Amino acid sequence: MNSTESAPPARPPLRRLTAGLLAVLCAGYAAGAAVGWGSSELALVMGDFGLAGAALVAALSCLAHGVAVGGHTRPAWLLFGLSSAMVALGNGAWGWYEVVLRRPLPPDSLADYTFLLFAPLAIIGLLVLAQRPRTPAGWLCLVLDGWLVAGSLFTLSWSLALGRVAAGDGDDPLKLALGLGYPVLDILLVSLVVGLRFRGRDGNRTAVHTAMLGLALTVVCDALFTTPQFHSDYHSGELLDAGWFAGSLLLAWAPWQHRRRPSREHPSAQGLPRRRVSSTFSALTPYAAAAVCTAGILYNALGGRPLDRVMLAAASTVGLALIVRQGVMLLDNLSLAQELATKEAHFRSLVQGSSDVIMIAGPSGALSYVSPAALRVYNRDPEDLVGGNLLNLVHPEDVDRVLAEVRRILARTRGARFSNGEPSARVECRIRSGEGEWLHVESTVNPYRDGLILNSRDITERVRLQAQLQHNAFHDPLTDLPNRALFAQRVRAALSAQGPVGTTVAVLFLDLDGFKAVNDSAGHQVGDELLVQAARRLQSAVRGEDTVARFGGDEFAVLVRGRLGHPQVRDLAERIRGALSEPYWIGGAELGVAASIGIAFGPDAPLPVPEPAPASARPDAGSGDAGNEGAGAREPGGRNAARRGRDGAEGPAAAAADELLRNADLAMYQAKSRGKGRVVLYTPAMRAELDRRGELEERLRAAVREGSFTLLHQPVVELAGGRLTGVEAQARWRSTGGLLLTPAEFLRTAESGDAATRFTRWLLTEAVAAAARRRTDGPAAPPVPVTVRLAAERICAPGLYETLAAALRDTGLPPELLVLEVARTGPDATADELGRRLAALRRLGVSTALAGFGAGGGSLGALARLPFDALKLDRSLVQDIAESTLTRALAGHALRLARDLGLATGADGVDHPRQVAVLQELGCRRGQGLAFDRPLDELRLRRALLRRGYPVPRQPQGGTGRRPLLTPDPRTGGLAEAATVRPGSPHTGLDLPQRHPVGGPSGGPHGETAVPPA
Repeated sequence: MNSTESAPPARPPLRRLTAGLLAVLCAGYAAGAAVGWGSSELALVMGDFGLAGAALVAALSCLAHGVAVGGHTRPAWLLFGLSSAMVALGNGAWGWYEVVLRRPLPPDSLADYTFLLFAPLAIIGLLVLAQRPRTPAGWLCLVLDGWLVAGSLFTLSWSLALGRVAAGDGDDPLKLALGLGYPVLDILLVSLVVGLRFRGRDGNRTAVHTAMLGLALTVVCDALFTTPQFHSDYHSGELLDAGWFAGSLLLAWAPWQHRRRPSREHPSAQGLPRRRVSSTFSALTPYAAAAVCTAGILYNALGGRPLDRVMLAAASTVGLALIVRQGVMLLDNLSLAQELATKEAHFRSLVQGSSDVIMIAGPSGALSYVSPAALRVYNRDPEDLVGGNLLNLVHPEDVDRVLAEVRRILARTRGARFSNGEPSARVECRIRSGEGEWLHVESTVNPYRDGLILNSRDITERVRLQAQLQHNAFHDPLTDLPNRALFAQRVRAALSAQGPVGTTVAVLFLDLDGFKAVNDSAGHQVGDELLVQAARRLQSAVRGEDTVARFGGDEFAVLVRGRLGHPQVRDLAERIRGALSEPYWIGGAELGVAASIGIAFGPDAPLPVPEPAPASARPDAGSGDAGNEGAGAREPGGRNAARRGRDGAEGPAAAAADELLRNADLAMYQAKSRGKGRVVLYTPAMRAELDRRGELEERLRAAVREGSFTLLHQPVVELAGGRLTGVEAQARWRSTGGLLLTPAEFLRTAESGDAATRFTRWLLTEAVAAAARRRTDGPAAPPVPVTVRLAAERICAPGLYETLAAALRDTGLPPELLVLEVARTGPDATADELGRRLAALRRLGVSTALAGFGAGGGSLGALARLPFDALKLDRSLVQDIAESTLTRALAGHALRLARDLGLATGADGVDHPRQVAVLQELGCRRGQGLAFDRPLDELRLRRALLRRGYPVPRQPQGGTGRRPLLTPDPRTGGLAEAATVRPGSPHTGLDLPQRHPVGGPSGGPHGETAVPPA
């Protein structure tokens, strides 16, 4: 049920019980009064103190309501309570004389005066409660209506009784005033009840009406009491007291009658507001009053009684007031007629000038009115439409829907209340225009008498725009291919659909190799045109039932479904690759790109059908990236791929589609990493490798956060004399078993992530702090420079310069005691940025060196463009320098080139005496490796610094110069050297596992060891 409909009355059982109890009390009192209460004593008690008790209850009820409830009606209820208190006091005084003192009520007693105060207090309460007119004409009509009622009642009362009372009590003015005061005040009270409109909202109108009924009943009983027939024979406890008793109980019950009626709309009025009975009664009141006045005059005239001057004067003023009232009503009617004519002309102009078509249809659908806007909107003459059936204009496919909506409106209209106006509904359908075209029309339908009124507008352009927006939401704006959202929906549908045995579902992910170079060289406009041509080639290369989509940038996807085997799908991918790799002619220039394609196959069995997707596109479903923006780096099989396929209902098909898209994306990334321009099928090993890399990255992040890394230092020795000239800081990861292992595999896994950046900051900060502590705590040992080896990507990372400068500033370490080695210079595209970073570090006072020379590419170019102070040969070049003549020649040329450029020379991985001898012959100045010492902890490093040097190892006699075999060390679980420990070494064995030899440039800035289990 609608929440705006009328709510049921609060606590209806208690209200019914109270009403029933009051009815029983009134009926019992009336029955007792009718039989005389069984005895005269009980009659006196019930006639006096019974009425006093009822009036006291009314007084307390009205006063309690007035105090408890605020608002504009509070003064009225307080006055009603005081007036009832006067009645209770009067009846109590009357009972005191009759019941207690057992003597008749004396003339001019307290009871007479208290009864007399009842009417003025009630009259003031009614005036407070009455609605005040807002115009002078309204005040005039109110005064005339009041006098018409009062004068008529006065005329009738004078002719019946007041005239004789006045004639009989003419000698005693006080008795005359008291005798006339009761009826005159009662007449005035009845006039106010009848003639005034009282303020009463829907919530308290019942309370006001109940109070008026109680006052009217009391006044009627007073009027009967003042007549000579009743007054002369009245005694306490008779039937007349039942009227006063009922009036007091009604007034006591009135304040608590709060019934919510939020609408004045009657269910049978079909939305029209119900006319108030009180408004009609107020309009007829002046004429009824004139009729009462005429009845009083006729009563005297027909009864042969003389017409005295008082009655003639009152009757004349009533007639004059009626004439004036009629004149005011006539002028008011003329003004209302003019206002109505103005409003009618206004609404007619609104209807005729409205851009909407307004039609009125009967119960059978026949049109009885069509506004002139039909000629402009439908291009049809309204005169021709009148008399025809509405359904004949509606499209046949929309007729049933329109009829169902109309029946629903009519059903809601019957037997229902609506607080927000009449029931209405919006219906969209197609209507035939004058040219025969179907127009999309939106109509607001409302009930009108027995039929309907329709306010219709043409929404054809809006429907077309919505269709275009929906198309744009699911298609790429550049190529008009389906976008990611629509492609994911079709993948889910393909996985859920039932097909013949052997049906294959496959997804092909494509990425254009070399497209970024085209974008950078030829511009984005040429890049957009290349994407459009690539999309056309892609559509022509696939089958007609396949779906081709663009995901944004230079990424495309193909959905293949049919009775195809894996070889046929691969052949299709090769055909697509060949088509996309053909030259492109744009603007008279030949451009070329290649295509890397990844293929993933879905499950064989169909999955449960997911819930249908909404008709309208999500705001963020998007149409992909407009143009070719964002065709740069991306994460394979990661967050970008995980978002694909999630724009629909969740379920098995949605999860399988998401998995299929991520697998194809991962296979395409593998194709790019294997050399580009090729087709790669997805295998579960790819997912396992990706998961392993993610796990390692998380473990590296946790290791940095939990402090699982420690720092060792390997001495750097002068090859000529063995003097210790520096140390290189190397990080080790402390495994759960207590072994210290190199984190190289971790670093390669997280080279582009924030975990490697955090590790780099920790390495720099810890190395600088350790060097500063050695300089402060060990004055006996001369300070030597500490070397930190980093990749070029880490040096160019944001915040590294600030981290290094802050570490030097906080620790007080002189910058000349820090050497920063570049392990890999990276691609030439980053050489400029690397040069700026190195120049800033040199201005800070930090020395720079190129490590790993002789491994990888770009080393000579780096020497020419980058500011370095030293050059260090890579361990891959040093390890064969004693056995290979070619390697020896290459190392010699590299060292000679460094000397010619003014760079200090060094070598890494010097593990054997023969290598030391060869490097001495080639002129290399410094070296580090197991030929001198392994990486040392802080205690052993300080001992080495105190010695200030190492004996230069000599090649043993008869040695072959080859590397000794590596055997397990039972003390550490790592690897130890099989040869005997060189003389003069302060250590008897290796405490740390030795590094495996690195076979090429992929070794990174540190050596290799196996990663311990998680």
